[in-house]
Amino acid sequence: MMNRRELAKGIAAGLTLAATEISAEAATPHAAGTSVWKPVLPGIWRATVGVPEAQTPARCRLIAPTEAALHAMPSAHRPDLALTSSMDARGVHLNLPLAPGELIYGFGLQLMSFEQRTKKRTIRVNADPLGDSGDSHAPVPFYLTTHGYGVLVDTFRQANFYCGQVQPKPTKSEPVTSLTVNVPTDVRARQRELQAEMRIEVPRCKGVDVYLFSGPSMMDVVRRYNLFSGGGVTPPTWGLGFWYRPEMHLDADQITKLEQEFRDRKIPCDVFGLEPGWQTHAYSCSFAWEKARFPDPKAFVQKSGEMGFHINLWEHAFTHPSSPIFPALVPYAGNYAVWEGLVPDFAGAPARKIFGGYHAKELIDIGISGFKLDECDGSDFTNGWSFADFSRFPSGLDGEQMHACFGLRYQDTILNAFQSRNKSTYGLVRSSGTFAAPYPFVLYSDLYDHRQFIRALVNSGFCGLLWCPEVRDAHTEEDLLRRLQSVIFSPLAMVNAWYIRNPPWKQIDRTKNNNDEFTHDWEALETKCREIIGWRMQMLPYLEAAFAKYAKDGTPPFRALLLDFPEDASLTNVDDQYMMGDSLMIAPMFAKEAGRNVVFPAGEWHDFWTGERITGPTKKHIPATYNAIPVYVRSGSVIPWAEVTPTTQEKQVHVDVRVYGDGSRSWQSDAFALTWDATASSGHAAAGATQSSRYIIRDWKKIG
Repeated sequence: MMNRRELAKGIAAGLTLAATEISAEAATPHAAGTSVWKPVLPGIWRATVGVPEAQTPARCRLIAPTEAALHAMPSAHRPDLALTSSMDARGVHLNLPLAPGELIYGFGLQLMSFEQRTKKRTIRVNADPLGDSGDSHAPVPFYLTTHGYGVLVDTFRQANFYCGQVQPKPTKSEPVTSLTVNVPTDVRARQRELQAEMRIEVPRCKGVDVYLFSGPSMMDVVRRYNLFSGGGVTPPTWGLGFWYRPEMHLDADQITKLEQEFRDRKIPCDVFGLEPGWQTHAYSCSFAWEKARFPDPKAFVQKSGEMGFHINLWEHAFTHPSSPIFPALVPYAGNYAVWEGLVPDFAGAPARKIFGGYHAKELIDIGISGFKLDECDGSDFTNGWSFADFSRFPSGLDGEQMHACFGLRYQDTILNAFQSRNKSTYGLVRSSGTFAAPYPFVLYSDLYDHRQFIRALVNSGFCGLLWCPEVRDAHTEEDLLRRLQSVIFSPLAMVNAWYIRNPPWKQIDRTKNNNDEFTHDWEALETKCREIIGWRMQMLPYLEAAFAKYAKDGTPPFRALLLDFPEDASLTNVDDQYMMGDSLMIAPMFAKEAGRNVVFPAGEWHDFWTGERITGPTKKHIPATYNAIPVYVRSGSVIPWAEVTPTTQEKQVHVDVRVYGDGSRSWQSDAFALTWDATASSGHAAAGATQSSRYIIRDWKKIG
């Protein structure tokens, strides 16, 4: 057996040899060349540089593009964008031009910045980024610009994007022309106005495919990308209701009691999520019920269902030796452990079949409606947990590549399990990536900066991602309300109380909450929270239509204002307002704010709460109100606003229709369509594509 000293000598010798080979190869880089764009689908082209790797997002995808929808889009000319490239020992180098003033967006779920010109983005999966580096739960090697095109680099490698800040060295002396102190922010501002390049480094490969998406608008670019991904997801209606995750140690009886409390106190809720305590072993996972807490899982799930609750289970993929699937997974796992468990090779069909088959038989078949797929990102910044980049997997991927696709292939595994039972699902995931639009999973984070959470929501729409700015706890009553008001206007409305025994509206203080010491006037706060949760139930028909459009034409249901109003230069850095669907503009408030500035794009807008009309483009300071956040409606919109129900399972729901302005922007979903006749001052409802609807029109209300 080789001892540590001999091993060290061998490693040193290998490193010396490798360094010599790298040095020689680096000295003779491949000559730069200009690639040819070849059409793939309408409005989409591909250029191939060198010899791409066998496994990439496009080559490994398990959901095909939505070709019919791409063909239905207006024809588009290929952008005049020259792609030049070279290769050396570091990998592949790509260069694309950037015009003066051309701004850049995208790169996946970015929490710390919005517009990316002059920045470096590293496309690397990380749970806890410490700075604005590009690291993210769901980084995507895709960007789009204000010139109406998008670029996707088809790789699982940790690519670096230098967004216009790499400039040639100066070669001529020049005198100082100003006494102004020159600081880095000034340099970056000047660089935005220079002719520049997007320089991309794709390491450790000998070639790559690059995809070009045409507009002409930025919204069209995003639509094409989403349709090329397979089209947007249509969640089951129950997934769009309100979610609650109780404390992880509660047993079946305690959870059932809490479910009954929600019903008795008329707090709408569709999903209860169980955290790690449901399993016999959680780090790594056994995927087996802890019978001391859940002696009869099927009966527990059935009783929850009778009360109108769907059950979602927390887990992660790392498989403990006590798990029933451990022996079968051993040959189909990576060569290193995480938390003493196997890392399933979800890039290969055998691991997906074993893992998904167990979930279908043992969990889905007893009524489990979804899963929270945790810990599939890993972190280089908090103890370096998860599998190493040099890991190897039976599918041929190394650890670096697997990190980029682990979350997506995990989603495939669980989605296929539900599909095998002809059931729909909607769940949570901690990591995702390229081509995520068709997957019924919403991203979340253990981070908790409220402003970053909103920025992530705004950014998510650029790259086919969904994001939940979940509520866990709060510093103050106001903080709780502001966070709850935000999450209600998001893809998944959830309070994740996994470490407090009682709902946060009973007690803000974590220690007192867990000691069952409630605030003397907690019912008043509960009343406010109940009202906010009720908004979610009222907007359900509107949300369903927004997601139906996502599936049909790729329009993201939650998106930056810039996508809807690309000509408005005042919106290029607005990262704290967003569109929800085509008609509602959301402007979240944060704790301790006396008010906030709201930017109104061109056109007429109405305050959702008061009906007040505001003419854009303009910016207004909106004073904070305790019970609501600023929400505005595009004039002409027709908005269905449902009654509050305990769950989404009601067979009939009454709807009031709000007509703003002249009502010229008719509303349509798969279930029904709403139009307003301004001349006759009357509305009309018609059955949609499904020819049936649980929504019953109760009244029409003209506003403004």
